[in-house]
Amino acid sequence: MTLSLVLFALGVGLISLLLLLNKQLQEKFDKNLAGIDLVVGAKGSPLQLILNSMYHVDAPTGNVSINEVRAFLNPRHPLIGTAVPLSMGDSYETYRIVGTNHSILKLYNAEIGEGKLWQKTFEVTVGASVAAEKNLKIGSQFFGSHGLVMDKDLEHSDAEPFVVVGILKPTGAVVDQLILTNTQSVWAVHEHSEVGSQSASAEAMTDETADSTEMPHEHHDLGDVNTPLLNFPDKDITSVLIKFKVRNIQSLNMQRSINENTDLQAATPAIEINRLYSNIGVGEQALRALAIVIIIVSGLSVFISLYSSLQERRYELSLMRVMGASPGKVLVLILLEGLVLAALGYLIGIALSHASMEILAGYMKESYRYSFTGLEFLQEELYLLFAALGIGLIAALIPAIQAQRTDISTTLAEG
Repeated sequence: MTLSLVLFALGVGLISLLLLLNKQLQEKFDKNLAGIDLVVGAKGSPLQLILNSMYHVDAPTGNVSINEVRAFLNPRHPLIGTAVPLSMGDSYETYRIVGTNHSILKLYNAEIGEGKLWQKTFEVTVGASVAAEKNLKIGSQFFGSHGLVMDKDLEHSDAEPFVVVGILKPTGAVVDQLILTNTQSVWAVHEHSEVGSQSASAEAMTDETADSTEMPHEHHDLGDVNTPLLNFPDKDITSVLIKFKVRNIQSLNMQRSINENTDLQAATPAIEINRLYSNIGVGEQALRALAIVIIIVSGLSVFISLYSSLQERRYELSLMRVMGASPGKVLVLILLEGLVLAALGYLIGIALSHASMEILAGYMKESYRYSFTGLEFLQEELYLLFAALGIGLIAALIPAIQAQRTDISTTLAEG
């Protein structure tokens, strides 16, 4: 009977866990689509471009120059309503630093909770999750690191520190996990590193006096931070998020035109995410089928257990009949036993699935900075309860009918 209970719990738990994962993943993907129609960046995998630029869970495909994407950043473009430039590659303790403009907040309906939006170079506005996890306050300072891993050796400690000037309200979207600043800050960090490297080389290669070899530790003048990026044609960014002003044949053909006629890559988020869903869906359906098989096997196991138990309890049931228990009461007793087994299996399975989801949530938050939870309960789990009770009832039905039809005198005579 214990084995039947364990099998039943595993089947229910696996289906429940798949339901939780599927729903929360889909919510994250859908919420972070943010109405974006097109992402333009360097050549490579279109899915990688989407995952990096919109979901911030992959490495960039490369950089593109402002001159290459200048047409998309033109505020007078007849087809583009919003163009959000992104410059990425640095992080703070694995939280990504993104150089962009204030338009990114409108994509996610993000609002300031404390302080203000970044205005000057090296000012940052951080997402709610970043502030909470890293205990960042208004006025906090930190150095960015090259790359997306936590490594002190890659820290840009020779550049100016970033200063927190604002904290966003929680949105439940990817912006909660980002550190936002202007694009000039990202450029300044790397230019400063280059200046520092050149300074070190100069000191090592000359015998002149210290006064003549010292080099200034100031980044190159990048102009006013409000200066349009189009004024820096030779500078690089990672990608551009685009929302169309109008949807017509020209805008719909923009992706193909970019991919065929330029050195850039354009990807449509909805298409790539649907492709990802279909790839994930195959595995999810296979696991769900496995879980259903496990539940059916456990149902058969419950049936065998009840049937075997009935053979051992025939004398006991006959005595109950002699003492006044009607055939109907015996039937109900065996059916209740099957229902209780199914209910226990369901409760243990649900507990296992939500505990597993909570463990997975911790791992996924550490790896991808997305918030998942095992504390969410779905309506589908209620349907799963009815299905579990139905299987328990069916498994107990034949043993219950046989118990009802037991010949009292023969059973008592056999002892």
